[in-house]
Amino acid sequence: MKVGVVTFPGTLDDRDAARAVRFAGAQAISLWHGDADLHGVDAVILPGGFSYGDYLRCGAISRFASVMQSIIKRANDGMPLLGICNGFQVLCEAHLLPGALTRNHELHFLCRDQKISIENTTSAWTTSYSQGQEIVIPLKNGEGSFQCDDQTLAALENEGRIIARYVGENPNGSRNLIAGITNERGNVVGLMPHPEHAIDTLTGPTPEGLGFFTSLLHSMAGK
Repeated sequence: MKVGVVTFPGTLDDRDAARAVRFAGAQAISLWHGDADLHGVDAVILPGGFSYGDYLRCGAISRFASVMQSIIKRANDGMPLLGICNGFQVLCEAHLLPGALTRNHELHFLCRDQKISIENTTSAWTTSYSQGQEIVIPLKNGEGSFQCDDQTLAALENEGRIIARYVGENPNGSRNLIAGITNERGNVVGLMPHPEHAIDTLTGPTPEGLGFFTSLLHSMAGK
């Protein structure tokens, strides 16, 4: 299986995302923001960082990159797509996911290990987890507060589309402690914390983030 990892100007976590893909047992393919060719990948990851310097607002310019036009089309056709941190912001800007990521409620950049609870285990990126499983992975963001209107929030809750919630104190002011969501189909997932930084105990606080990447392989193998 080939998993594309996109690099925008300002991307920071593409190498860690590619490493996580390889750890899971897939082949990581580098995708450049200005190239519309997805090179035959089976899935795509939009990694964290500060794409295009976060000018205008986070993810606003990236959404119009050449590579995103191809990704949007493929995602709408069912291709698995994971946006981590800045990637989550890009997915919201591209209207592949609802809502928006805004400034943290205390207006500080966060960088810490964070416990989250896996709420949805049916998406393409979460089948390796059990319902309610709590894991610890890094969280690092300045604009990670998930916000949406009441109607959208009710739909996310009622349709089981919340992928993960923060456990304990709300770190950034996200509505209903939301750390990640999915689209209706379950192939597109946005996650604010960073599972790619927690795939082994040598480089992360736990290896518990690896499940996001092994889930993809399991999901695709079942098709």
